[in-house]
Amino acid sequence: MERYALTPMDIEALRAGKLKQLPGANLEDLDLSGIDISGINLAGATLVGVNFSGTKLERARLEGANLMGTQLNAADLRANLLGANLMQADLTGADLRGSNLRGANLMGAKLSNASFAGAFLSGANLMSVNLQGVDLRGADLRGVNLSGANLQGANLSQADLQGALLHEANLEEADLRGTNLAGANLAYANLLCAELEGANLSGVSLIGACLVGTSVAEITP
Repeated sequence: MERYALTPMDIEALRAGKLKQLPGANLEDLDLSGIDISGINLAGATLVGVNFSGTKLERARLEGANLMGTQLNAADLRANLLGANLMQADLTGADLRGSNLRGANLMGAKLSNASFAGAFLSGANLMSVNLQGVDLRGADLRGVNLSGANLQGANLSQADLQGALLHEANLEEADLRGTNLAGANLAYANLLCAELEGANLSGVSLIGACLVGTSVAEITP
C-alpha cells in the first residue's frame, strides 16, 4: 500500500472530522487526542507515536496499521484492528469491546483497565502482557499466545480459549467460569484460587500447574 504524508491543511481537516479516507497515510507523532474521528479509514497507516488519548475511533478501519508505541489510553477503539501492530502501545482504560483484533500483535502493550469484552482476538500475540483485572468476558481467544501473561483477577468468563497457549501464565483468582479451554496449554500455569465452574477442560495440559484453592465444581468433563 502506497504511503503519503499529510499537508497542514489535511491535518486540520482531520482534526475537524472532515477527512475520513486516509488508508496508508503517515501520521507519525501527530497529536490527535480527544477528537471524534469515528469511521475513519486508516487501514495500513503509519501511526507510530500518535497521541490518540481519549479519541473516538469507533468503527474505524485500522487493519494492518502500525500503532507501535501509540497513545490510546481511554480511547474508544471498538474498531477493526485486524493484524494491527500494537506493540508497546498504551491502551490503559481503552474501550475495545467487540473489536476485531484477530492476528494483532500486543506484546509489551499497556492494557490495565481496558475492556475486551466480546472482542475477537483469535491468533493474537499477547505473550507476557499484563492483563491483570482486565475484562475479557465472552472474548474469542482461540489459539491466542498468552504464555507468561499476567491474568491475575481477569474476567474470562464465557470466553473461548480453545487451543490457547497459557504456559506459565498467572491466572490467580481469575474468573474462568463457563470458559472453553479445550486443548489449551496450561502447563505450569498459576491457577491459585481461580474460578473454574462449568469450564471445559477437555484435552487441557495441566502439567505442573498450581490448582491450590481452585474451584473445580461441575468441570466438563
